[in-house]
Order: sequence, then C-alpha cells, then structure tokens
Amino acid sequence: MNKPTPIYFDGGCRPNPGPIETATVMAGVADIRRGAGDGDNEDAEWTALLHALERAAAEGLSDILLLGDSLSVIRQASGRQTVRRPWLDRFREATRGFDRVRLRHVGRKRNLAGIALEKMHRGP
Repeated sequence: MNKPTPIYFDGGCRPNPGPIETATVMAGVADIRRGAGDGDNEDAEWTALLHALERAAAEGLSDILLLGDSLSVIRQASGRQTVRRPWLDRFREATRGFDRVRLRHVGRKRNLAGIALEKMHRGP
C-alpha cells in the first residue's frame, strides 16, 4: 500500500473575527488564499481544511493525510466532537471522491501551512 500524501492546512483571521485567509502546503509548495469571506478563527480553519481537499482533488490524489494545528477542527471532522452542521456537511461532500482521508493534529510549530501564513505577514 502506498503512503498517503501529506497536506498541511491552516487558516486565520486578522482581526478575529475578520477576513479569512488560508494556506495549504503539499509537496513543499505553499498555496495561500485571501478573500474567502469573513468569519472567526474556527471558520478560517474549516475553510483551510476544505482548501486542502480542493487541492488534493485537483491533483487527482486518492489517499491523503490532512495535517492541521486546530485540535477542535480535527476532532470535529473526525466525528469526535460536536460541529456546526454546515461545515461537516461540506467536509463530507468534499471527501467523497477519495479512497482514504486521514486527519492528524500537529503542533503549531510543525504546521508548514501555519509557518507559510506567518512568513507572509512578516514579509521576506
């Protein structure tokens, strides 16, 4: 069996609540998006998770490992914690085309997508 493709995701708002921005990192390539509407940090994390699934689908991947630093979103998407319904429905819909989707929590300092967002705000 092949190893899953890891995809890091992170989202945030500045200020919170405020404009949402997301980042994903796959195969060492960061994709940062702004303009996903307004919300709070949890909305931003869910938006980033969906951003990661969109990238994976665009690449034709079938076995993925989603890595994020929001323990609550990881637990909610995994069915271990109550979630606001629209997010879970969107997540389930987005995962339908994959053979296997796994979620794993990583610390903020190990989240490559979070590091990419932080660098964007600091500049080169």
